[in-house]
Amino acid sequence: MVAGASEASLAPYSIVCMLGWDELSRARDAGRAYLPFTEDACGFAPGEGGAMLVVEEEGAARRRGVRIRGSIAGYGSTFTGASRWERSREGLAQAIRVALEDAQCAPEEIDMVFADALGVPEADRAEALAIADALGPHGARVPVTAPKTGFGRVHCAAPTLDVVAAVLSMEHRVVPPTPYVTDVCHELDLVTRSSRPAEPRTALVLSRGLMGCNAALVLRGPEGDY
Repeated sequence: MVAGASEASLAPYSIVCMLGWDELSRARDAGRAYLPFTEDACGFAPGEGGAMLVVEEEGAARRRGVRIRGSIAGYGSTFTGASRWERSREGLAQAIRVALEDAQCAPEEIDMVFADALGVPEADRAEALAIADALGPHGARVPVTAPKTGFGRVHCAAPTLDVVAAVLSMEHRVVPPTPYVTDVCHELDLVTRSSRPAEPRTALVLSRGLMGCNAALVLRGPEGDY
C-alpha cells in the first residue's frame, strides 16, 4: 500500500485559522521563530510539504526483488486531550513503551530519536520528560533531532517526513541536526549545528497532535547493511 500525508498550510484561510492557536510562533525573526527545547521557545513555525512511502509485507517485497529501505518494527498511540501538554508527558511515554513492546525492542537499542519538538515550553518539557520516563538512563544519552525546525512543522505530514528522514539517516549513517537551535535547556542530547556521524540501526519517531494524539514508531534499517 501507499502510505503518507501532505500539507499545504501556507494559504490565507489556513493562516487565519492558525492565528487562534497559542502554539503558533509570533516571532518576526525567521532564525528565532522555531526553537524547541530552548529558553527562547515561543511556538512552532508552519511549513508545507509531504512524503509517501510504499509499505508491504517483507516476504512479498523479497519475492519481488525490490530494495528494502527499512522496516516498521513497532507502534504505539495514546490520547491525552487537546493542548493538555502537562498530561502529554505520560501519554507520550506510554505510547513509546507500547511501541517498544510491540517491536520487542529494549530502550538501549534505540539509536536516535526524531522528536515531535513543538517549540512550546510546556510541550517541550513534557516531551523531554516522556523520553526520560520511557527510555530510562538511555534517554539522556541517545541522540535526539528535530529536522523540522529547518523547514517548518508540516502538521499531519510532519511525522511522515520524519519517518523518511529516519530511514535516510540509517542509510547514510548520520543523525541530522536541528537547524537554528544551539543552547538546549533540557536533559537531551539534541543534535545541533551540524549532522553527527553515527551507526543508527533503530530509530524512534515521535509525534503529537494539537488535539491530543500521541504516537511513537520504531523503525529498523534493513538487515545486512552493517
